[in-house]
Amino acid sequence: MPVIPSPVDGIDLRYDVTGSGPALVLLHGSVLSRAIWRGLGYLEPLSAEHTVIRMDLRGHGRSGAPHEPAAYTQENFVADLMAVLDAEETGRAALLGYSLGARIALLAALEHPGRVSRLVSLGGSASPQHGAVDSVFFPGVIDAVRHEGMEGFCTGQGLGPDVTSHRARATRTAFLAADDRAIAALLAATDATGGVPDEMLAACSVPTLWMAGTEDHPRFEDSQRAAALMPDAEFVPLPGRDHGGTLSPPGPILDRVLPFLR
Repeated sequence: MPVIPSPVDGIDLRYDVTGSGPALVLLHGSVLSRAIWRGLGYLEPLSAEHTVIRMDLRGHGRSGAPHEPAAYTQENFVADLMAVLDAEETGRAALLGYSLGARIALLAALEHPGRVSRLVSLGGSASPQHGAVDSVFFPGVIDAVRHEGMEGFCTGQGLGPDVTSHRARATRTAFLAADDRAIAALLAATDATGGVPDEMLAACSVPTLWMAGTEDHPRFEDSQRAAALMPDAEFVPLPGRDHGGTLSPPGPILDRVLPFLR
C-alpha cells in the first residue's frame, strides 16, 4: 500500500490502486475507511473500467490521525487529495465521494476544475454544516465521543455490545477501531464548516451527478438544490434510503454512476 506525507502537516496518507483505465478516486465518509468500497461491492465493478484510487482520509483507516480540529479543515482534505493524485502522476481524475468524501470532492472540483473530469456526490451537501453531525449521527455526538470514546459513539447509534446482526456487528467493530480523539476533532471541525457560495456552484463547469436518499434529510434537499445551481449537474433520488443507508445496495447507484463516468 502506498504511503506519502501530507503536504499540510506531514502525516502519513495511505491509499491503494486497483484496476486500469481512466482514473477514479473514491472518498469515504466520516468514521469509515477505504475498506467500505470493497465491502459494499463497489470496487470490483468500478475497477473493471477504471484505475481506482481508494484513500484513507486523514483521521481514518491507516492514515495519520491528528487530534486537533484545525487539522481537519476542508482545505487540508483537498490538499491531501491533490498530493495523492500527484504521487500517482494523475493529472485528471473523476471523483466519487460519500458524505464527508462528497464534500471534499465538491471542493476539489471547485478549486481545481482542471484536475477533476467528473464528480459524483452520494449523500453530499454544499450547505453550512453547523448541526449536521448531530443530524447525521445523533444529538450530542461530539460530547459523547469526547467523554465516552467510540463506545459512546456506537451506543448513541444503537450499536451497543448486544447487537446481533452481522452488519451491525461489523459496523460496530469498524467504529470501535477509530481513534476517538481524532474523530472528536474531525466532528468539531465539520460542525464549523461553512457553506459553499451559490455563485461558486453556478460557476462550476465539472459534470456532476448528485444522488441522495429520499429519507436523508436535509442532505436530500441540499443535494437537489446544489444540482439545480450547477450548470452541468443532475440530481437522482435514491428511494427509501436514509443517510447511513445511502451506499447499500450498490446496484441502483452503479446503474447510474457507471454510464455517467463513461
